[in-house]
Amino acid sequence: MQILIVLFLAAVWAGAMWLGFWYVFPVLFPATLIVAGAAALGVYYLNACRTLAPSALDGPSPVASPDVAYRNYLLAQVWRDWWTISRTVVPQVYRIASGIVVRLTRTLLGGLWGFFAFPIWLALCAGIVAAAVPAAAFVLALTVLYGVVAAAGLAAWLACVLVLAAVERIFMAYGRILQTCPHPFCYERIGLPEYECPGCGARHKRLSPGAAGAFRHVCRCGARLPTTVPLGRFRLAAYCPHCGGRLPERIGRVRVEPLPFVGGPAAGKTTFMFLGIRALHARARSVQGRLAFVEQRHAQAYAGAIREFRRGGRPAKTGPELPLATMVDVDLPGRARRILYLFDPAGEHYTGATEVESLRYLDHGEALLFVVDPFALPQVRRALTRDERDLVDHAAASSEEDPADTLQRVLNDLRSRPDQGRQKRVAVIVTKADLLVRTEIGRCLGHDGDVRAWLGGVGLGNTVRTLDQVAGQVRYFASGLATEPADVADLLGWASGLAPAGPSGGDHPLTAGDAQEVPGTAPLRAPWPVRGRGSARVPAGYQAGRWAVLCGLSVLTVAAVTGAVVAAAERFPF
Repeated sequence: MQILIVLFLAAVWAGAMWLGFWYVFPVLFPATLIVAGAAALGVYYLNACRTLAPSALDGPSPVASPDVAYRNYLLAQVWRDWWTISRTVVPQVYRIASGIVVRLTRTLLGGLWGFFAFPIWLALCAGIVAAAVPAAAFVLALTVLYGVVAAAGLAAWLACVLVLAAVERIFMAYGRILQTCPHPFCYERIGLPEYECPGCGARHKRLSPGAAGAFRHVCRCGARLPTTVPLGRFRLAAYCPHCGGRLPERIGRVRVEPLPFVGGPAAGKTTFMFLGIRALHARARSVQGRLAFVEQRHAQAYAGAIREFRRGGRPAKTGPELPLATMVDVDLPGRARRILYLFDPAGEHYTGATEVESLRYLDHGEALLFVVDPFALPQVRRALTRDERDLVDHAAASSEEDPADTLQRVLNDLRSRPDQGRQKRVAVIVTKADLLVRTEIGRCLGHDGDVRAWLGGVGLGNTVRTLDQVAGQVRYFASGLATEPADVADLLGWASGLAPAGPSGGDHPLTAGDAQEVPGTAPLRAPWPVRGRGSARVPAGYQAGRWAVLCGLSVLTVAAVTGAVVAAAERFPF
């Protein structure tokens, strides 16, 4: 009897196994596989949304606040996001799957019925375990998606970087943009200034198309800053990368033109510089242009000098320290734009070779203003009568330095330059002309105005011939307090490379009001506005990159779900 019972139970068990493996397993296993795979996919997608959708810096995949500017999202952060999602989802899916398998084992195999429920348990557990294969395939597809997004984005970024860099180089070359430091003990040539963020004051040393962005860099405060001059970088406050000194507002947008005033002590350099500024400002006003000082102290010094001129006096003697350039920003109609660095050192800096070597701004310019005190020429001094000498001594201080020696020291120093000291333009200015024409030796200068011939006749013939050899163009000019501002403006405009606004004031005559107006310090460009997402949110480029990945992930998810539904419909037609 017992044998019959055992045989009966064995037959029942064999029938259950046959039914289970023949009818239940083929249905339950693929169904479990599809459900488990869809569940894993859903977990992955939810975690991806939690990671990629937030815009806060301290989200599930934190974005570290940089020292100065954020790097391009595709260079590093995109892979941090991928790793954050992967290291979160894989353990979570494993915990869920292993927990379900344990509960199924305890439930289905925990009693005698386990002998009969084994096919069901095996179908469910095998489906859950086998779901790891499509899940791994999905993760691999997502990794490929990340790689495709990163590669496409980096290719576009690199193309933009190269194009923008080329455009800026062409712009700088076409405009012959020169950038130099105007500050004493520096005077260095500048490739790329440091730019200050208008939002937080951070200094950006490499604000150009590169790893931090092609069109914009995002500062640590969230402000978006332009990377090239054509995009508006010149609207930011700029500083010298060598000494940290403040640079003019439009540096990089227009050419810096160093104009050194070369001459001995008391030669009249400062007087002529202020007369030149007055004449250029009058010319700018007459043609609806603009001229402004960069530094407030220079505007105040100019206003004080003009008051002295009106009272019949002269500017105070220049101090012995190395000069900060008097920076004048000029904008005339058309393409006549320059930032003039007017270097007016004390004449003592030209009295020795060592002193001249300290004037390193001479290394960068292509124009010189050679100021000649006629009463410092030995031949002129010897030709003066007693009355003329008394007249000169009473009216103005005279230089004791022979102008020929001064110029020779400067030219000797310039020969150390790669171009052997060649100059495009040299203006020779004979100062104190209003006093000179009242002497017998200078009266002929007032009659025919041939300054070059007069200088050759009073002992500067060798100097004149030397200038013809080292300069592309040389102009000679006689200057006094009563010299027409239009003539001074023409000379200074020629020396600085500014396009002439009119032939010697003929087209645009200067009025008394033009010559009396004092220029201010208003910048000739609008400052860059502070715009951005704030310091607590990721940059817009980061958000765009994350959304691009999330969109691709959504497409993959929809495709996977659609494929699963189609496969289920084919496997289980109803």
